[in-house]
Amino acid sequence: MNSLFLSPAANVCGESSSYVSGSHIYTWNGLLGAEQRRVLSSGVSRGWLKHFGQSTPRNRNRFCVVARIKKGQKHEYPWPEDIDPNLKTGHLSYLSRFKPLADKPKPVTLEFEKPLVELEKKIIDVRKMADETGLDFTDQINLLESKYQQALKDLYTHLTPIQRLSIARHPNRPTFLDHVLNIAEKWVELHGDRAGYDDPAIVTGLGTIDGKTYAFIGHQKGRNTKENIHRNFGMPTPHGYRKALRMMRYADHHGFPIVTFIDTPGAFADLKSEELGQGEAIAVNLRTMFGLKVPIVTIVIGEGGSGGALAIGCANKMYMLENSVFYVASPEACAAILWKSSQEAPEAAEQLKITSTELCKLKIADGIIPEPLGGAHTDPTWTSQQIKVKLVKAMEELAAMDKETLLSHRHMKFRTLGGYLEGKPLPPNKTYNMKKKEAKLSKVKADVVKEIENLKKSVVEAKGKYPTPTITNRTIEKLKQVIDKEMTKAFISMGLQKSFKALKMELSKSRSTPDGTLSPALQEKADRLVDKFKRNLSRPGSYMGLKQKLALLFEINRLQDLKAKGEKLKEQINEKLDEKLKEKVKGKMEVLRRARDKVAKGEQLDDDQIKEVESAKEELAEMLKSANLEVVGSVKKIVPTSPPGLGEKLAKADEVINKEIEKAIDMAGVRGKIEELKTQIAGGSSDEKVEELEREIREQIVAVMNLTGLKKKVESVTGLPAQETVNAEPSPVDITIQETVSAGHSPE
Repeated sequence: MNSLFLSPAANVCGESSSYVSGSHIYTWNGLLGAEQRRVLSSGVSRGWLKHFGQSTPRNRNRFCVVARIKKGQKHEYPWPEDIDPNLKTGHLSYLSRFKPLADKPKPVTLEFEKPLVELEKKIIDVRKMADETGLDFTDQINLLESKYQQALKDLYTHLTPIQRLSIARHPNRPTFLDHVLNIAEKWVELHGDRAGYDDPAIVTGLGTIDGKTYAFIGHQKGRNTKENIHRNFGMPTPHGYRKALRMMRYADHHGFPIVTFIDTPGAFADLKSEELGQGEAIAVNLRTMFGLKVPIVTIVIGEGGSGGALAIGCANKMYMLENSVFYVASPEACAAILWKSSQEAPEAAEQLKITSTELCKLKIADGIIPEPLGGAHTDPTWTSQQIKVKLVKAMEELAAMDKETLLSHRHMKFRTLGGYLEGKPLPPNKTYNMKKKEAKLSKVKADVVKEIENLKKSVVEAKGKYPTPTITNRTIEKLKQVIDKEMTKAFISMGLQKSFKALKMELSKSRSTPDGTLSPALQEKADRLVDKFKRNLSRPGSYMGLKQKLALLFEINRLQDLKAKGEKLKEQINEKLDEKLKEKVKGKMEVLRRARDKVAKGEQLDDDQIKEVESAKEELAEMLKSANLEVVGSVKKIVPTSPPGLGEKLAKADEVINKEIEKAIDMAGVRGKIEELKTQIAGGSSDEKVEELEREIREQIVAVMNLTGLKKKVESVTGLPAQETVNAEPSPVDITIQETVSAGHSPE
């Protein structure tokens, strides 16, 4: 850089003046204007003038200046041609100040990823065991890895908005410079806003892709604490936006397409930034971008926060990485405003529609760039190549437009946001319907209805061929267990586990009201948690397996309730029918009974009574038939009666039999053995000894006792044959023998 300075080497006053450039001294004569004389006079001290022999210049109209211009160091072209071809880190790292980190970044596990950590630890343990023992655990490792990949796929397929926000803020997520150095063949970073400042939170430069030059502008976050402090966590000051503005004008002047990368939580909102014109800098960028006559493509690689992101995001096309977000206010700030608590951030993220999928539906974003499972930080190079493919395709499409079409395309993109068109007059007598008009699809609807009817018939036929399997209680319990496990995983993936644990803790500490209900505050928290879970569960395409199982369980419970209600109703109907049937049958039977009594008394029935009896018989038969009963005939009931005086005769026979048995016992001399039998039974002797003793007693009694004579005595006392006596009632002989057995005699 050349420099100009005053030198006292020549006369201060006089007609000649000179200045030196390098080794040359140049002189200049002339009159100075009044303003120049005033400035120079005020800038030169009187003491310095006095040193040359006078306190003040005698002639104010003449003044001489001696200056020396020094040449600065010559800058080399930023892309030297003699780069070492064996350079391992590549040309870009040779030129860029953005070097790879010396220490590998530590892995960071997000809250909803913790269920996968345990499975990952098992895989590491099995591999370590295989290395230590030298055994082959390939099958086990492959099985665990397949389970891990499936769990990872299920988790990242059903991410909630707040979970995608946490991925967008991941500390190891690739930054703007990471992507640029991966997709550009050449890259030169340009610094400064040409006003004395260089904000490191925004990086600008020129790069080439497939031989074509692009102007790159992007927010730059740090990869560690030191870099984050230097980059101000990706939050630009007004100097950063003016630096981006300078680069945009430079690209517009030279005809370079502009590519911007958005990754910022928002513009830096400190007092100094406001004093330096933060709002003005953003507004100027917005106005300028709508007038640039070169294609502009924006890529959202992380989070795009409000005006801080939009200041470099007014593009012809905007693409978002799969797990990036774009919002007008952060979910935490929104929750603090609406619910006075940042704990409601998941709810705010759901309502703000910040994900790439939602923004594509609203036509704010023009496309989604896929990320690998686990996020862009798991494979930054692959993610960068996906960005490159989308970027090149978009630029080819925009390059085919002329300047006027390009400007109109950019204007229309933003004017059509929100579902209506600015500047288009509406009829005063009509309201504008933001919904799309339904096309007349009568023929299509008829075909669809016909197809549905055919499908219903097919389903009915299939049900007839394949009957529905019976669902047992065991199946229902197993289904409930599976649902409990999946709901636990869903709570974790939704980020509601902490809220659930906190609510559970409060429930365990709190006391219920006398009627058994919860306090209003706890009930409100529980209802709010349930509402959040239902909203997350109801999102299209999320938790499909859990939804199907819950629907199946709900249907089973509904059918069981219907079955129980049906059975109860059937019982009630049967009871009522039975009561009515009994009353009717009783009435008809009363008619028949009265008629029978008259006939038994010898009275004649008149014609009306005969008709009444016949009608009662017919109605009674119909009622019995409706109850699945049928009259097959009538049978006269005969109750057997005992001969008169049988009880006294049996008592006499009992006395005779007892006397004969006692006599037989005395004659056989078995009383001692009977006592011995009692002792054996009481002492718990073996069954063989007891049976042997019983057999001996029985044989001796039978040998002494005259059974024929006993029968004759019984017949003479009772006057009845012994066989009839036994058939009429239990024989007194049997009773006596049983009493003898209970006293210790033989069962025989």
